[in-house]
Amino acid sequence: MDIFLTTDRLVLRRFTMADEDNAVELDSDPDVMHYITGGQTTPREEIRTDYLPAWMGYYTRYTGYGFWAAEVDGQFIGWFHLRPPAGSPPDEPELGYRLRKSAWGKGYATEGSRALIDNAFTESGAQRVFALTMLVNKGSRRVMEKSGLTLIRTFQQDWPDPIPGDHLGDVEYAITKAEWLAQHGAAPGMA
Repeated sequence: MDIFLTTDRLVLRRFTMADEDNAVELDSDPDVMHYITGGQTTPREEIRTDYLPAWMGYYTRYTGYGFWAAEVDGQFIGWFHLRPPAGSPPDEPELGYRLRKSAWGKGYATEGSRALIDNAFTESGAQRVFALTMLVNKGSRRVMEKSGLTLIRTFQQDWPDPIPGDHLGDVEYAITKAEWLAQHGAAPGMA
């Protein structure tokens, strides 16, 4: 197991092709997929041929960025990502997460997000970290806020399939390195 980082309760490790069943099971829960696809599941073939290879491709392109399987006590609970989206500078990565419903409400999303943000600013040279979600996704918005990100803007994004609440728009949350240093009581030259 190639561990990227650990927290008090989480292990974030690299994905392998052996994670196909984990990813399929996660994306097969309509509640997990509600704010992503309106509840539609991701086909196994797509996970095998598109998702897993793309996620694993980050490990060779970037140091400190990518998609990581999240485990608690050796059990897969979902994944996190911190990666620069296409067309974005590498020092402005996007944070994301998807957890099993059984892991919701236990602080795992906040714990993993904080660890990735800390690592981005201390190890990966990030100058800004951002995250996106639907305006109506209160749970994800709360995780972003508890992770230290602040609301930057509300905007309208095109969704390939209608999702309840998509007409209200999407939100971007972000934190800069200077803001992160101020939150941690550090002077700008310290990290």
